[in-house]
Amino acid sequence: MGKGVGELLYVHMNASERFVMMGGLDFQDFYASLSQPLQNILLLKHRYKDAEYNMHTALEFVEKENVPKLVKSMSEQNGEFCWIDFEEDAGLSSLEGREIAELLYLGHIKHHLRPPFYRMLNNEYAYLSNEDGTFSKVYFKDIGQFYTILGKALPDKMGELRVEKKWFGFKKKSEYPDVPRELFSQLGQYMEEGIVFALERIAQTRNRLEIPIWVIGDCVDADEVVDGYRERTHQAADAKLIYIKKTKEWALVGN
Repeated sequence: MGKGVGELLYVHMNASERFVMMGGLDFQDFYASLSQPLQNILLLKHRYKDAEYNMHTALEFVEKENVPKLVKSMSEQNGEFCWIDFEEDAGLSSLEGREIAELLYLGHIKHHLRPPFYRMLNNEYAYLSNEDGTFSKVYFKDIGQFYTILGKALPDKMGELRVEKKWFGFKKKSEYPDVPRELFSQLGQYMEEGIVFALERIAQTRNRLEIPIWVIGDCVDADEVVDGYRERTHQAADAKLIYIKKTKEWALVGN
């Protein structure tokens, strides 16, 4: 997202249709934040060269034991990346033509004809990302699982960005505990509107870190996120996520 591709985290949740628009988190961030390993992956749009071929769907797939290899390869690849997980190989061969058509539509248009959860696949997710991987749309069978993923991804991103100043102004990579999902659930209404966690504007005192949160609305790509963010930053933040250093706990305050 321009200057802030890794320094802004955008979240727009549609709880009724069980998907989240995310900016600033790529597939590797998503994978690293999962509480359970991914199942097998059916590739709907990709540039991965070591996938296997399923004749029934005419689509390629990656078995779960090879998913870490796929994740590692993503740092060297660009392009759209769309997939849906599945439990058993037999499930792929049991998909009806209508369901295969729905999956092809999902990967191409990045929107569902029907909710993209299939009994034969027993999938947890449908993941749809743009060309550079920094903006994605992810469907969750359990939308609450997103809070768990964000709760790990956000502190990890803070550590990568070395947001906390140490001795003599040097920045050192730090580790932070996961953010409790209960705090994110309190932001549910804001998330339904579309919010940005501005990691580039973290305020630091001796005792705490404060991450400002702005409501910026519905965005369809990274450029819109940056534009919406810049329009709002002259105003007070709508909320702040606070890390208390002494107790190593998180808190949330509204404006």
